Amino acid sequence: MSAPKMQTYLDHNATAVVRPEARAAMARALEVGGNPSSIHAAGRAARALMETAREQVAALIAAPASTVIFTSGGTEANALAIESAVAAGSRRLIVSAIEHDSVQETSRVAGIAVEVLPVDAAGRADLTWLADRLARWDAIDGKPFVALMLANNETGVIQPVFEASQIVRAADGWLHVDAIQAAGKIGIDCRPLGADTLSISAHKIGGPQGVGALTFGPRATLSRRQHGGGQERGRRGGTENVPGITAFGAAAVEALKGVEEFNRRAAWRDAAAEHLKAVGAVVMGEAAPRLANTLCVATPGFPSDVQVMGLDLAGVMVSAGSACSSGKVKASPVLEAMGQAALSGCAIRVSGGWSTTEADWDRFVEAWSAAHDRHAARHRQTATVGA
Repeated sequence: MSAPKMQTYLDHNATAVVRPEARAAMARALEVGGNPSSIHAAGRAARALMETAREQVAALIAAPASTVIFTSGGTEANALAIESAVAAGSRRLIVSAIEHDSVQETSRVAGIAVEVLPVDAAGRADLTWLADRLARWDAIDGKPFVALMLANNETGVIQPVFEASQIVRAADGWLHVDAIQAAGKIGIDCRPLGADTLSISAHKIGGPQGVGALTFGPRATLSRRQHGGGQERGRRGGTENVPGITAFGAAAVEALKGVEEFNRRAAWRDAAAEHLKAVGAVVMGEAAPRLANTLCVATPGFPSDVQVMGLDLAGVMVSAGSACSSGKVKASPVLEAMGQAALSGCAIRVSGGWSTTEADWDRFVEAWSAAHDRHAARHRQTATVGA
């Protein structure tokens, strides 16, 4: 009987492994039961759990707990910010070329003009373009709204959000920061950062899927988009997901504790990158500051789907660097924006997390090298036959 295949999970940017602390907190909340809007004992107990979690999540991003709104996830949090800006009078949105689909798509269907904030070859926002555009802003378009994520989910490139916030604030604009990928990986202090609204999600930090949060500052005017019984201080209707929120809080506590250790793990990522670069791979965003856990790498002539499938057969789980829809691989808008469209179909994303070890990265290199050698051998054989 063959030995069981070793499983190596390196797709934390898609969803992180659930932390045991989050799992235990969710179980305790399920035992409590009760609707947090009820005034009886069970309801009060549920409310207490939720408000403790609110403080824990707020601490992760150094925000006042009173400004944290729980949502069904990062997508809803991003939508709440964008739709609130439109309701407040913005008639034109500026969205960076590398934003997550939840920001891009919500902006496209908002019914107003959308402009793209370009990025340079390293994947960092072009602040010269932003300053020039806001200097020419027409008052008829209302309050400027700019969406710039804190760290990109594909490349890990960290954006110059503080610098962007100074430009946006000088134009009396609204800066929305999607910090979903950055939370728990780098320190976040949302007010000095300059974010007027900022979104995070539980399942990226080791909490459960289906719960997120939006925090807002004094310059943002939020409008309730989901109506109901007045939950979340009237800003988001619907009975709150108390077990998920409680687990979110527990994950936030652990994530905050581990930020410094997380950043020390960049050496594991970089060592893996050197092995791949030795056979011609190109690291995306290498010239810019990146999240310590993220490696986006493209190998000319080695298709993304072949890499992902070969690694999966070896028990190593990563993502394609390009988006997949209905089984078809499309060019990555992020890599296109960086001028790397030609390599997009050969890119993969490898992302570690709180549970990742150095041995996991070593296992990835071993499996990838074997898959690369097999692919190269097949091509040599095909070339020989063709000759």
